[in-house]
Amino acid sequence: IRRPPRSTPSNSSAASDVYKRQNFIRDRITRVCEKSGRDPSEVDILAVTKYAASEDIKNLLEITSIKFIGESRVQDAEKKWRDALKDLRGEISLHMIGHLQKNKAKKICELFDALDSLDDIKTAEILDGKLKKVGKKLPVLIQIKLTESPTQSGILPQNAAEFLKQMRRYSNLIPRGYMAIAPLTNDTDQIRRAFRKVKEIYKRDFPEQTNSEEPKNYLSLGMSLDFEIAVEEGSTLPRIGSLLFKGAEI
Repeated sequence: IRRPPRSTPSNSSAASDVYKRQNFIRDRITRVCEKSGRDPSEVDILAVTKYAASEDIKNLLEITSIKFIGESRVQDAEKKWRDALKDLRGEISLHMIGHLQKNKAKKICELFDALDSLDDIKTAEILDGKLKKVGKKLPVLIQIKLTESPTQSGILPQNAAEFLKQMRRYSNLIPRGYMAIAPLTNDTDQIRRAFRKVKEIYKRDFPEQTNSEEPKNYLSLGMSLDFEIAVEEGSTLPRIGSLLFKGAEI
């Protein structure tokens, strides 16, 4: 679902740059979808605003159709969306995409519209309890781990089905798909195989486009450097940061 942009780009170079970058990404997604026989409207962009200036985020929301915003630090998100960008908060869906510390569960429930990185059942239990107290339900993506790195979070692919089964006990959490980060490698075939593995799990566990709780299901694969491979392999919610906000050449 996309809302139309509120305005055309202003004459400022910053606004024009954001507009150009968004169009570049949309065009690449469209080309990849056409190549792989997909409908480009199936793919939403999640803008990662971790390092973005508030003015650039304002430009993004005013002149593009992007409405999904990803933050990886609770403290930074709170500062932005309850202060500098509070007037735009009602126009976006704010996603927590970073690793969740249990002691931040209450703030996650209060501040965010979705959690895209759940990988721990105890955390799920704590979240469910906090959500129950505030009368809220939270859409959740389960993070799949695709590397052997001890620093990367996530559930191993072979454990995904059991984790999902356990998650369904918590009525205030709405599981709606999987998220995964590609292995750190220049081997595009390895990245493609990793994404394909998650797509197979996603199709098995989330065969419908929506679920009984109504939120749309998502397969969130791909970032600025590998989103084209991800979309080609079935991603419906790539997470784009540096490519949107001056951090990478286009």
